[in-house]
Amino acid sequence: MPFRITRAGVAGVALAAILLAAILGRGLSQAAFAQSPGPAPAQTQPQNPAPAPPAAATTPAAPAAPEQIAPGATPAQPGDVFGENTTLTARPMIYVKGSGTWDKTFDIITTSLKKIKTYLDKEGIKSDGLPMTIFTASDDNGFDYEIGVPIAVAPKNPPHGEFALGQTPDGAALKFVYRGSYDDLDNTYETITDYLDEKRLDAKEMIEEYVTDPLSGDAGKLVVNVYVLIKPPDPSPG
Repeated sequence: MPFRITRAGVAGVALAAILLAAILGRGLSQAAFAQSPGPAPAQTQPQNPAPAPPAAATTPAAPAAPEQIAPGATPAQPGDVFGENTTLTARPMIYVKGSGTWDKTFDIITTSLKKIKTYLDKEGIKSDGLPMTIFTASDDNGFDYEIGVPIAVAPKNPPHGEFALGQTPDGAALKFVYRGSYDDLDNTYETITDYLDEKRLDAKEMIEEYVTDPLSGDAGKLVVNVYVLIKPPDPSPG
């Protein structure tokens, strides 16, 4: 999902340019045709005008089709944001990390969160925030991740084995709200990529924060906050 969708957007821009050129070309041709004087009408003998045919019955225009929504997606709700500037603050979290393939993304997320929940309950550690997935690297084949749950206070005895104690990401970020199935989140990432390209911004990390608990909520009606941590601009050559 994240980063993988940077391949999108180029074809759409090229198609838009072709269509625009076609429309402009058509407009210029029509203008030239309208300005070109036509041939002088030939002299003809006056004739009795033929009776005008009866006016054809007009068919009312069909109503406009309703806006199409991507399968699995849910319309935005009041308060949902797209590209809102925000600043993330680091908090302690218990997490697991690893690598995976895109076709197993949601399974990896739910399996990891189940393990973390079991660990927190066993150790009596209180969660203090929404569960999240941090995509630290990715390519077309798969991704590296940290899946974690923020906690109120770091435990005196740090976790060991597959669990680790760390910090949630911090820094300047853009926030996007998504509603729908996890599979269709790809469409939102494509839109986010186009938005970043338009603003000439580079993503450092992508974070999914699950407002709807993936373990207990309807997998087709998730609410996900997507945060894009932005790379600082390169210093100007001095």
